[in-house]
Order: sequence, then C-alpha cells, then structure tokens
Amino acid sequence: MKTPKGFVCIAILILISLPFSGLAQIAEQGSANADQHLIAAAKEIMNSEGSCALITIDNEGVPRVRAMDPFAPEEDLTVWFGTNSRSRKVEQIKKDPRVSLYYLDEDASGYVIVQGVARLVNDPKEKEKRWKAEWEAFYPDKTKDYLLIVVTPIWMEVLSPPRGISADPVTWQPPVVNF
Repeated sequence: MKTPKGFVCIAILILISLPFSGLAQIAEQGSANADQHLIAAAKEIMNSEGSCALITIDNEGVPRVRAMDPFAPEEDLTVWFGTNSRSRKVEQIKKDPRVSLYYLDEDASGYVIVQGVARLVNDPKEKEKRWKAEWEAFYPDKTKDYLLIVVTPIWMEVLSPPRGISADPVTWQPPVVNF
C-alpha cells in the first residue's frame, strides 16, 4: 500500500513541532502538572543566577531597572531583597508597589519574569534573618540603613528550551503561571 508523499510530510512536520508547542499549550490550559513543571524550572533559573533585575515605576510612570542580589525564592516564589532604606526604589515602591523581576538563565538560554507586588519590611527579626555578612560595608548602621523588600508574585512567565519550555510558535508568548 502506498502512502502519499504529502501525507508523510505533514505527519513529519506535526511530529517535529510537538515538542516546541506542547508545553506552551498545556500551560495555557492551566494544568497543574504544567504549572509544577514551570515553577520547578523557574526555581532552577532563579537559584542558578546570582542576581536579577528589579523593575519599579518612577513618578513619571517610567520603568526603572536595577540589578539586585536576591535571596533564593521561597516555595511560593516569594522573593526577598535587602536595600538601602533611602534608595529611590524604596520611594518608588511606596508610591506604586507593582514590580517586575527578571532572571536570565545562567547560560542565557531562557528567562523568568515575575510580576508581583512589593512590600517594604522593617521588622528587626526579619532583617536579622535575611542578613548577609558581606553587606556590612554597605550598611554601617543596619538598624537604620538596611530595609527589606518582599515581592509576592501575581504571575510569571518562563522560557527555557533546554527544559522543554518554549514560546508559542506564532505569537512568541511564553507559558504563564498565575498565582
């Protein structure tokens, strides 16, 4: 029995494209397994990179980006940072707590973006718990100069082809997890 060449070509194209679109389609459907896979990949990327970008909104509505030294994400992907209590980002968060975090995978093959709400924390116990000895020179009076920022995620997107997480082939939209 002969199989038409066109049918074989279409079948091969479909089979080749499945790995690229499969997880993105599953993630859009909101399956728990896909979300868990995306969250696990996000944690790997977030833990592998020593820094991330924190994006706030200034008084004119302009995004302001700076490199930060985050603590490892918590189980629910909450992220903590230490900062100078008199920094511009503190004033910006007071006025508009909407922030974004950007983590680039260590091999630059993918990324994680976390959109969330920031909160300033000046609790002495939390500050002591989240203190790094190498910060001593930056905060001579850590009681007054050192402040915490905690970001609670609202949603995140992940792109990581090596982990089997690809964007939609037409729109390039990466898979999203809503919290």
